[in-house]
Amino acid sequence: MSHRARGALSAALILLACVLAPLGALSAWALYGIGDTARYEATVAPLAADADVRDAIAAGVTDGILREVHVRPRMQGPVNSFVRDAVRSFTQTEAYRTAWETANMAAHDAVMRALRDDSAGPVTVDLASVTERVKRRLADDNMPLADRIPVQHNEITVLGAEELVRLRKGFHVLEVAAFWLPAASVVLTLAGILVAVCRRRAVLATGLGTALGAALLGVAIAVGRRLTLTDLPPGVSRTAAGAVYDALTSTLRLACWLLLALGITVATAALLSGVYARHRRAVSVSAAARARAQAPTEGAEGATTRIGA
Repeated sequence: MSHRARGALSAALILLACVLAPLGALSAWALYGIGDTARYEATVAPLAADADVRDAIAAGVTDGILREVHVRPRMQGPVNSFVRDAVRSFTQTEAYRTAWETANMAAHDAVMRALRDDSAGPVTVDLASVTERVKRRLADDNMPLADRIPVQHNEITVLGAEELVRLRKGFHVLEVAAFWLPAASVVLTLAGILVAVCRRRAVLATGLGTALGAALLGVAIAVGRRLTLTDLPPGVSRTAAGAVYDALTSTLRLACWLLLALGITVATAALLSGVYARHRRAVSVSAAARARAQAPTEGAEGATTRIGA
């Protein structure tokens, strides 16, 4: 294979590897970061204490209560204030955190079960289990009349049927891509470096390409955040949704930084090694030139000595 063909093949392999690296990170995050129950629970649990999330939940619960309570116009102000303060106070209790974790995990489990089987129809969650856990928590805290809280079966739709079909197809793709894309990226990188005519340049290109791919993935995350918040329906708190988005993508953003740091480190090492190699060659050439310059002088001195003898 000619040098030109080897260079073109190496460039193609390295380019493909640098494209697959961020895609592999994205796939792995979606499958193992969001799809894994334990990791998802560890991600969403701290959000219960987030001020923006608490305010959004308090506002939503308050509005729901006030829609069901009919009071005289002159009493609406005091009643609204009382209900809002009571709900905000509740968001600071252990019962609220229990409700938050139970509701989130129930929704997550329902969605993951629906994605892994072939069931049709929307994904629903029965809030009876959430109510039961909150009731037990309030009873343990000696809340008056906690045992009289009714536990009723109230199903809410988490995911529509059409959305489920689209997500199921994407989920099956992620199950394959989450393993094979990172593996393929590594294999293609090694192949591109081995085929290259100048392996140092190939390593430099790999580092720069990996860093560029990580930077583009970071930009995509930021753009996705902006689009997500822009498309929110009216009445949904953007600050709370932003806090949830940031929490869910924290692992992916960390992977971006790691890929960026790895790419810059590899590129810097290849660049410095090239500078050092050129310096060594320059020193060797200079030493050889001095040796050649000294050789005729030494030969002339030897001839003069023999003539004098």
